[in-house]
Amino acid sequence: MDIKQLKFLIALDQTRHFGQAAALCHVTQPTLSMRLRNLEEELDLVLVARGQRFEGFTEEGERILAWAKTLLAAHDGLQAEAANCRGRLVGNLRLGMVPLYSMDPMQLLTPLSQRYPELRFQLSSLTSEQIIDGLSRNLLDLGLCYLDQIDTSYFDVIELTSTTMGLLYNPTHFAFDQHEFPWEALASIPLGLLTQGMHFRQSIDLAFRGRGITPHILLESDSTFQLIQAVNSGLCCAIMPLQGGYESINVSLRIAAIADATVHAPIGLMIRRNEPRSALAERCFMEAKTIWADKNSV
Repeated sequence: MDIKQLKFLIALDQTRHFGQAAALCHVTQPTLSMRLRNLEEELDLVLVARGQRFEGFTEEGERILAWAKTLLAAHDGLQAEAANCRGRLVGNLRLGMVPLYSMDPMQLLTPLSQRYPELRFQLSSLTSEQIIDGLSRNLLDLGLCYLDQIDTSYFDVIELTSTTMGLLYNPTHFAFDQHEFPWEALASIPLGLLTQGMHFRQSIDLAFRGRGITPHILLESDSTFQLIQAVNSGLCCAIMPLQGGYESINVSLRIAAIADATVHAPIGLMIRRNEPRSALAERCFMEAKTIWADKNSV
């Protein structure tokens, strides 16, 4: 067994296609297939359900895949640790983030990239529970998530400012002249919202229910990108974080504040407290403290 075989297995999971996995790994499809069969023979397990094409992983394959991801993360962490000992910061920063919060993540990643040009980033949109699981299993380096109902004694935390909400809209389709909306004014506006159960959506639902308002919810999605697409097309407006930078994606979009609109759960950047904890993750966590302190002092 070697690292390349594990990379082939993970690439197959990412692409769900033998040919695309081979291209991702810069090998031929027969080479990838042969190396995966060699891995199966060594483990004496069938990992991949094969037919005319890739049909998924077997139950045993799913369990081995989870270990492969852990081992590859440890391998990458070892390489990054060695580079850090040589005075360089290289590797892949794995950052899990909840959707919709009052911070544009590029405010963190851009200065990190400028200071450490060999650094790469892997961003995942996840629930708070998935982020905590990823940090605990060393599948993520840092997590940006809601802090309520989380035992933070296992993590170091940088708590961020409260998330305030605004109404994102396209003025080509919705002619609003106010700079701030009361909740009551939103009742007649077609809205696009995150799906029910997500933290950001829970605060919105509480605000409407507390005021006895039944909103006109036209679209629900767990994808921030799809909500922005819907707003851009004029299908609806969306309740979004005020400082999330979403209106800057398209110069035609505008965002206006909603009165007394704050997400109740605090949000923070987290890193696991116990080992293994990579030097890359520690350095980026400390840099985040400095970057946000500089921005707050401006």
